[in-house]
Amino acid sequence: MQHDLLQEALGGDRAAFDALVDPHRHELHVHCYRMLGSVQDAEDAVQDTLLSAWLGLPGFEGRSSLRTWLYRIATNRCLNLLRAGRRRPQEVDPPPARPSALGEVSWLEPYPDSLLDGLADDAPGPEAQYESREAITLAFTRALQLLPPSQRAALILRDVLGYTAVEASGLLDVTVDSLNSSLKRARGALARAPRSVDPIDPDPELLDRFVTAFTSGAVDDLVALMTDDVWVRMPPLPFEYHGRTAATAFFGTVTAHRRTIERMVPTGANGQPAWGEYIRDGVSGHLHLVGVLVIGVADGRVSEVTHFEPGAGAWLGLPRRLEG
Repeated sequence: MQHDLLQEALGGDRAAFDALVDPHRHELHVHCYRMLGSVQDAEDAVQDTLLSAWLGLPGFEGRSSLRTWLYRIATNRCLNLLRAGRRRPQEVDPPPARPSALGEVSWLEPYPDSLLDGLADDAPGPEAQYESREAITLAFTRALQLLPPSQRAALILRDVLGYTAVEASGLLDVTVDSLNSSLKRARGALARAPRSVDPIDPDPELLDRFVTAFTSGAVDDLVALMTDDVWVRMPPLPFEYHGRTAATAFFGTVTAHRRTIERMVPTGANGQPAWGEYIRDGVSGHLHLVGVLVIGVADGRVSEVTHFEPGAGAWLGLPRRLEG
């Protein structure tokens, strides 16, 4: 069947080409997201990948699978974007409280759980070092963004997708020794990065208590639900708060805002609990989306809180406005 579709596609049948590549579209999107940290950038990269594949299809010799060929194109497209240095620091207002650190991944966006549906649990190859669920969390994705592009690609291809060293080096057009050198450095960097999310679904009671404390403005109740080494982040702002003391100071400064939130609409991002934050407009009376909150849970407590701008809600199926 695939051979027939390939022959038809080589003959100029775009519908046959789409039928060939559509089964791989979602996993390519996840791959580009891991590489780029942005859902919109991943979408653009996938579109460019499929266009390049269509235009370059006559050069596909079948020496690798179609899936591997598409990964080759997608990976190199992402590397080109990263090496173009398109991301620049931005001017920001002073932080609401003294930050623990200045983050370097201001472009990070949440990845909608809806786009993870249908991906095979056994998609990674036998040499993969990370389970699919861990390899899509915000903490893991953020850690990837701190790696140089070549190291990022090497680690994703080897330890997330499970390609062999020979296969991965071929995808990147480098020697096996060069690939292994990049992989060693990348593994060392990720080993030092915190893995702050449990690979199991959190207790619903904890989530209910978190929402209640978050919207009530009760700082002590909110921080009591957190781990000692909790991280609070708010891309695209670079300010990061680490630990309960810093979290207490931060949430204390935004208490007035939290009390204006009338509804927290649950959704899912990066396999983690998430909510859209809605406040009531004093003129129209409607509820308006003002932010997206994603949390990580470890050892039965909240280990990370990441707040995103309301624009992130579009990918997560959160409407800008709610009636009532």
